[in-house]
Amino acid sequence: MGNRFQVTDRFADGAQYIGGKLRAGTSGRTHSVVDPATGESVYTYELASPADVDEAVAAAKAAFPGWAGATPGERSDALHRLAGILAERAEDFARAESLQCGKPIRLTTEFDVPGTIDNTAFFAGAARHLQGQSAAEYSGDHTSYVRREPIGVVGSIAPWNYPLQMAAWKILPAIAAGNTIVLKPAELTPLTSLMFAEAAKDAGIPDGVVNVVTGSGREAGEHLVGHPDVVMTSFTGSTAVGKRVAEVATATVKRLHLELGGKAPFVVFDDADLEAAAHGAVAASLINTGQDCTAATRAYVQRPLFDAFVARVAELMETVRLGDPADPATDLGPLVSHVHRDRVAGFVERARGYATVVTGGEAPGGELENGAYYRPTLITGAAQDSEVVQSEIFGPVLVALPFDTDDEGIRLANDTPYGLAASAWSRDVYRANRATREIKAGCVWVNDHIPIISEMPHGGYKASGYGKDMSAYSFEEYTQVKHVMFDNTAVAAKDWHRTIFGDR
Repeated sequence: MGNRFQVTDRFADGAQYIGGKLRAGTSGRTHSVVDPATGESVYTYELASPADVDEAVAAAKAAFPGWAGATPGERSDALHRLAGILAERAEDFARAESLQCGKPIRLTTEFDVPGTIDNTAFFAGAARHLQGQSAAEYSGDHTSYVRREPIGVVGSIAPWNYPLQMAAWKILPAIAAGNTIVLKPAELTPLTSLMFAEAAKDAGIPDGVVNVVTGSGREAGEHLVGHPDVVMTSFTGSTAVGKRVAEVATATVKRLHLELGGKAPFVVFDDADLEAAAHGAVAASLINTGQDCTAATRAYVQRPLFDAFVARVAELMETVRLGDPADPATDLGPLVSHVHRDRVAGFVERARGYATVVTGGEAPGGELENGAYYRPTLITGAAQDSEVVQSEIFGPVLVALPFDTDDEGIRLANDTPYGLAASAWSRDVYRANRATREIKAGCVWVNDHIPIISEMPHGGYKASGYGKDMSAYSFEEYTQVKHVMFDNTAVAAKDWHRTIFGDR
């Protein structure tokens, strides 16, 4: 295996970042970061306890008045400095992300890290644009205007599939709007969240504004979500866990933002560019080894193109190079853990009883046998109500199904509990435009699938949750809207008072 990021010395003080300092957790239990490419432990740390969460929330609460009182320009300047520091440390971030997740270094170098830098630069600008509506005399006798104010301490939980980007998606809009935050990353992948918090301090963001507690979901996560001083929770993860987060959060009447599971349809109409659709399907189903809630998972292909699409996708999947994530030539890395690899394999093995595995469907041997690898997999012949069509597999598995009419294709695309992302492939602008209107998803791409940009919102419909990450729309989650109303008449006994008492 290639050159690896050195973790132990880097985080010798522990995996908790509270009040501007790294420190050890106090739960009495440890957890290991495992390189999924080799199965080897690379860092063992003490997990956070509820007491650690309390300290982090207290640090965030203490830092809130000063940070909320900073001018938009001051917050913007700090975020611009943060973007510069992230750019300077891009190689370290890319190597750390690759190590803890098993991501190919090409992906972290060209997608995860530059995307995070761009997102930081975007929110540096957005921090200056927290406007409300223009002032006006809507009642005739009063001037009204809207203030956008920070809401307080945010307690967020990020997933293991994109640890750096998800940390940024949680932290940046929260602090750009003047809030402070306690982030709980996944226990499997805390490294780049801690590095991001350190970079924020180095950028001049005050201690306590950004805190990271690394603990279990059941202990640290639930305590954070239920904490009385946390006024908002943002969670990204599975729908099942999201339901539990909602239960805990609503007990204390918190604002709640949920970005949950997905089962994205990839709808190919019979006038589509077949080669473009096939290449798009392979890239969109295999990004991050399929561990992406917006990844293409269900390819619905109009019957005239179906056989050719299946053949071409299978051919392209068989060219994908599995290998050492540190090697720039590697296309596909391992899944995040052996436990998760076995879960993905279980879906495919069960599907053999009712469908056809066209290619893949196995873990490679040889030099990769110790890693959590799984070959790109294409399945056909599954029924619409089958497990592989309806459930989120979260691995390098694409299911292809035929359809006949446009009505049927759109109906099938909508026929899951999820609604996070989708794509439509057609040369006909009216056909494609209909798909964008009628497919129930938070993002619908046309003749592409996966690209995201900082200026546009990310979030879903139905069981995929609610609220938006990225873009100026995210400030809807992280600000309190206040109506301010001034009397303009200076009349002591107003006419409307006579509605309540006395005579006119």
